[in-house]
Amino acid sequence: MRKAVTTSALAATTALAAGALATPALADLTIASWGGSYQDAQRTLYFEPFAEERGISIIEDDFVGGIGGLRAQVTGGAPNWNIVQVESEELILGCEEGLFVLIDYDMLEYDEDDFIEGAATECGVGNIVWSKVLGYDADRIEGDTPESWADFWDLETWPGQRGLRRGAQYNLEFALMADGVPADEVYDLLRTEEGVDRAFEKLDEIRDDVTWWEAGAQPLQMLASGEVALTSVYNGRLTGSNRAEGTNFAGVWPGSIYAIDSWVILEGTPDVELAHDFISFASHPERQAQLPEYIAYGATHAGADEYISDEDAPHLPTTPENLEVAIEFDTEFWVENIEALNERFDRWAAR
Repeated sequence: MRKAVTTSALAATTALAAGALATPALADLTIASWGGSYQDAQRTLYFEPFAEERGISIIEDDFVGGIGGLRAQVTGGAPNWNIVQVESEELILGCEEGLFVLIDYDMLEYDEDDFIEGAATECGVGNIVWSKVLGYDADRIEGDTPESWADFWDLETWPGQRGLRRGAQYNLEFALMADGVPADEVYDLLRTEEGVDRAFEKLDEIRDDVTWWEAGAQPLQMLASGEVALTSVYNGRLTGSNRAEGTNFAGVWPGSIYAIDSWVILEGTPDVELAHDFISFASHPERQAQLPEYIAYGATHAGADEYISDEDAPHLPTTPENLEVAIEFDTEFWVENIEALNERFDRWAAR
């Protein structure tokens, strides 16, 4: 669903003068990201300033994940999207399938070495480091607060529905940690049939108490309404909601899983140079350092940390204290196993 059009004043005036009221004019760039408070922050920091600086129009759209949607964009001819923010496994799969334009770092303002490890790749440029955490509404929790995924499974102490993102990813990891597997052993165990079986058996315990979500804004809505008591959630959405909406949401760092999202340019994009220019603009270290003021995701430009405030740093996945109790999302494992495990998850969920 297209959410917004940002244009320079000149472009907007021209469109109105031409009577372009029924349908919007074609944009110079169409960018798909993850919606909600996160995309609101991107609009303020990246989309609108870049459009104004360059005198162009940008149309935004929402991306809810999945390699299938990216395939459809490219194989259907000229893609409706030009730049998309993708997760790490989509980056690898899409690159292998030729869905993305190869990044030409000579066209960027920054070299590969200017980014943190894992952020500068052949087909994408990292734009945030994020974590999926256990989240809850502190105003609705009386007494002890949850501190682990084992607590997430404890329906007696913390009654109420649970929220999880639909799919095998992350949920299998959370299930094993809830079953007592140390965080640093989770992926070793998931590489065995026994480990996968154990994870699904653990999910069986809360199967009837789970409300599944897909879009990143949904768990916040479910917490705010009381539809769920505890949920998996993107860490930055919690702080973003607290700042923008005055909520009192809290997250649990132990057992969180962190990863890098990246900008990619879809094959068939007509103005590849302009797309590279936008990625350069959004990669500026001082500009990236402003993002935590809106939503608490870590920066990918190695020079951004010096600009991040002491107030914002404790809420970021990249803060050493938070990294120490988290695990890194194993992209290689999921690239190798995502189709088989999602098929099994779909069969399990449909029972």
